Amino acid sequence: MPTSNRSHLSDLRGAARMTFAAAEATAEVVETMHRTIQMRPGPLGVSEADRTRGITGFVYRCVRGGIRLVGQAIDVSLAPIAALQPEGESSPVRDAYRSAANGVYGDYLARTGNPLAIDMNLRYRGRRIDPSDAASVFEQHGNETLPSKLLVLVHGSCMNDRHWNRDGHDHGAALAGDLGYLPLYLRYNSGLPIASNGRLLAELLETLIGNCTTPVEELAIIGHSMGGLVARSACHHARGAGHTWPKVLRKLVFLGTPHHGSPLERGGHGLDRVMELSPYSMPITRLSKARSAGITDLRHGVISADEQVVPLPSGVKCYAAAAVRTAKRGALSDRWVGDGLVPLDSALGRHRDAERTLAIPKHRQWVGFKMGHLELLDHPDVYSQLHAWLKQPS
Repeated sequence: MPTSNRSHLSDLRGAARMTFAAAEATAEVVETMHRTIQMRPGPLGVSEADRTRGITGFVYRCVRGGIRLVGQAIDVSLAPIAALQPEGESSPVRDAYRSAANGVYGDYLARTGNPLAIDMNLRYRGRRIDPSDAASVFEQHGNETLPSKLLVLVHGSCMNDRHWNRDGHDHGAALAGDLGYLPLYLRYNSGLPIASNGRLLAELLETLIGNCTTPVEELAIIGHSMGGLVARSACHHARGAGHTWPKVLRKLVFLGTPHHGSPLERGGHGLDRVMELSPYSMPITRLSKARSAGITDLRHGVISADEQVVPLPSGVKCYAAAAVRTAKRGALSDRWVGDGLVPLDSALGRHRDAERTLAIPKHRQWVGFKMGHLELLDHPDVYSQLHAWLKQPS
């Protein structure tokens, strides 16, 4: 039987906080629906329901207060116990659970200081590195100096750096062996706004490259799904902040990146709008709207503070690999099916509005057939294309 450690109890505290917060929110939704039914409004329109009153209101206040009190008691009792436990090694299952929780509720976790919240960091062979002293971790693996070619891999929503190793294949490790890159894997809270993660990544790369003992001659970034949007946002922020790392950024590769949004999030937003038409269903939208800012940002892709489409970074060769689940292309498969999550046009940066189309040349676009969104992480044809792109002179 595995022994408990600080990580286990920290996760338990975080999960308990989420559970009791969800229970309290559910009680509020039930109370609002109760009040709506009491008022008997029409089937359509804006609800004017507020808190229930009298004995009923007192009962609901007691229920919410009891939930809050029990949750706080459990959290307070676990805190000192967790502090006394030894630090434990993480596991793929734990990392997957935390990454999924961060993807769906990451902004809430960060805002409330929940122990489950992930802070952005770069990793090498599964170990976190200090961006101000990256050489120390690299040297522990028997290498004397840092290579001059860095490859940063940025995962997608609800995922983590471990997901780059899929079915025994890892694009980063393979490119390290074939082309001499040093692969560094980003781990981040994918529930935060894309702009926030872009800013954090830009600052992280500025610290890393500014402190490398060996001058970095080439930086390449591969972003899968949301990771490509975070990479674009980082470039946008770096330009505004006057960072120096974009000077060594040579190539930016997108794998199934929803540059113009994902239909799943647009569908979820549309469902919220429909449910808000009736006062009887409107309270339920409070629960659906609790999804993270990172997910809601997938509705539009990368936009600036003034809601303009963020262009690709100038002076950087950009590439886009997309997939469709069908054996051949067609209007239906391109626009709606795509790789199962991202439509083909969105993945290639194409848009019916020419001003919103991203300037990715056709010879830097690639489409895989009978392939899904996650297969972009391990399919041999995808790796062959990555190898060919990154092998080309900068």
